[in-house]
Amino acid sequence: MTKEPASTDKLTAEPPQGTYATYIAGFVLSIVLTILAYTLVSERILTNKLLIGSVVALAVAQFLVQVVFFLHLGRESKPRWNLMVFGFMLLVLFILVLGTLWIMDNLDYHTPTGEELEQQIIEDEGYR
Repeated sequence: MTKEPASTDKLTAEPPQGTYATYIAGFVLSIVLTILAYTLVSERILTNKLLIGSVVALAVAQFLVQVVFFLHLGRESKPRWNLMVFGFMLLVLFILVLGTLWIMDNLDYHTPTGEELEQQIIEDEGYR
């Protein structure tokens, strides 16, 4: 009496694949967005706040191009699990970025300036 192996249809399903045209389109879009961001920063065409906003917008566009053309998010047969994992990844990334900014701001607030540090060293050493 031999047992039949369990069905592996779900496990052997091939991930969605793109065509050469979609990969080339994604690559070209990525290059164009990168060159555009580089040009904006190197030529200083915009004011500081507008420049930062533009670079952030180009970064988001670059992110979406990568997700759609290379990661194929949304084209798979069961997008719910991939979307949940993707959402969790965004949450972790959000926590890391905000935590880093919070720590850096806290360090900037609590780090003494050069004059304050010099005064503190003089007082600690007892020169006055």
